[in-house]
Amino acid sequence: MTSKEYLSQAYQLDKRINAKINQVASLNELATKCTSTITGMPHAPSKSTSTMADTITKIIDLENEINHDIDRLVDLKREMVRAIKAVGNPEYQTILELRYLCFETWEQISLALHMSIQHTFRLHSRALKEFRIPNKKSKVESKCD
Repeated sequence: MTSKEYLSQAYQLDKRINAKINQVASLNELATKCTSTITGMPHAPSKSTSTMADTITKIIDLENEINHDIDRLVDLKREMVRAIKAVGNPEYQTILELRYLCFETWEQISLALHMSIQHTFRLHSRALKEFRIPNKKSKVESKCD
């Protein structure tokens, strides 16, 4: 795994969390659109009689997944902060923090640091070369298993 791949993990996890939050919102909307169907046909005894209960169960399961992912994201970011602080140059640290912890665009980073995008790219490249990935068997990876 490269430094960039390691640092990009938080962004990817954040995107998955946001996608799951959108799914919960969609399921909540679906749960509130409750309609009843009246029919003279008897239902099979093993078939679930409440789609509302099924939807609520799915929402709860998804919310538990979101909480688990948020815990992983917090742990990962804590580990990343320690690794970024180990980089010697404070300017490199700032670029890495803005990009990989705050998820800022290159334009936002360039404006914040009052430098051209090209210079930001050069410093980012140097920062990645100086960055060291924490040991392979970290606490975050063991929680993912």
